[in-house]
Amino acid sequence: MRGAEAATLKKELTDEVRKRLREGRAGQTDEEALGAIEDLVLHNPKTKNCSIKEKSEIIDTIFYRVRKDLSVLHPFAGDSEISEIMVNGKDAIFIEQNGKLRRADVTFESTEELEEVIRRIAAKVHREINELNPILDARLEDGSRVNAVYKNVALNGPILTIRRFPENRITMRDLLKFETITSEGADFLRKLVESGYNIFISGGTSSGKTTFLNVLSNYVPKDERVVVIEDSAELQITEIENIVRMECRNANVQGKGAVTMRQLIKSSLRMRPNRIIVGEVRGEEVLDMIQAMNTGHDGSLSTGHGNSPSGMLNRLEAMFLQAADFPAEAIRRQISEALDLIVHLGRLPDRSRRVLEISEVEGMLDGEIRLNPLFRYEAESGLVRTKNPLKNDVKLKMKGMKL
Repeated sequence: MRGAEAATLKKELTDEVRKRLREGRAGQTDEEALGAIEDLVLHNPKTKNCSIKEKSEIIDTIFYRVRKDLSVLHPFAGDSEISEIMVNGKDAIFIEQNGKLRRADVTFESTEELEEVIRRIAAKVHREINELNPILDARLEDGSRVNAVYKNVALNGPILTIRRFPENRITMRDLLKFETITSEGADFLRKLVESGYNIFISGGTSSGKTTFLNVLSNYVPKDERVVVIEDSAELQITEIENIVRMECRNANVQGKGAVTMRQLIKSSLRMRPNRIIVGEVRGEEVLDMIQAMNTGHDGSLSTGHGNSPSGMLNRLEAMFLQAADFPAEAIRRQISEALDLIVHLGRLPDRSRRVLEISEVEGMLDGEIRLNPLFRYEAESGLVRTKNPLKNDVKLKMKGMKL
């Protein structure tokens, strides 16, 4: 059966099922609804030339559309191998499965159906999306992160993106297996995290920053008090007993009730934390994070979008300027005194995620922040140690550790 013909048939049968459900001819449980759909499809003259596989696909599609909140996206949401679902209007659905992006062979019946799915998602998280509030950014109960943009803003129809996270927490052993990092690099970072170095993880979109931060948090000593601050809760830190987790909150439809990252960071300083973990810095909150690092809160961890370690420093400086009108050199000095290390991740052409560089923030030289590259990724050898030693080893010595 051709694509257009199959789509038309599915729509006709879906309309018939909805009519039957409204009239009460079928039960309202999933099992009864599925039975009614199977009866309609298998005994319908219009499907007599369909194969068993085609009939099964039609039954599944109709069932998802009339009984599941995510409609045709439902099977993707239940697949542990799928990490991202991207909907660009009703006819273009893409999924990332095992690190590879492909176009799905399903579509929504109409723009209205896609809008209804988005509204259901918004209602589940007690939010509203419409032409006056056209952007939704939220976290579902299972931890998935959802972003939706309404059709009056997105030119090619409503946009929906669902980022799913692994059910089982990824460990350093997994990263070694994936060749994201070498055992030498992993051991190096373990010692620095345990010793209380302030480490910043940079990288592009979907380069694995949050996953890597999650893995590094495993090395935080279990007897410390940790405060975790995130825009949308994604980290899975389970080994630390004395932990405080806080999440930002958007304003309601009246424009009230917002809780910003800056507010949470300021509040965290009154909680007597040993360490502060900031999921991702994106703007003015970098000022409060840097000041926290410079006032004795060692061992802080955070992430941010950057194209390289030096590019990340430039972005931090630009974000700092959003919050305060300081001289550039004063900002750089504060950043250089706060951060000890930058770990940079990226995606290679084969779409694998790799640690591309580990650099020490050495200090200031001629008004600029000086980086000391300790590990660099090479195409032939992977992540290799440079000949540069770690210059600032005071924290290591205080813990009685050696590299």
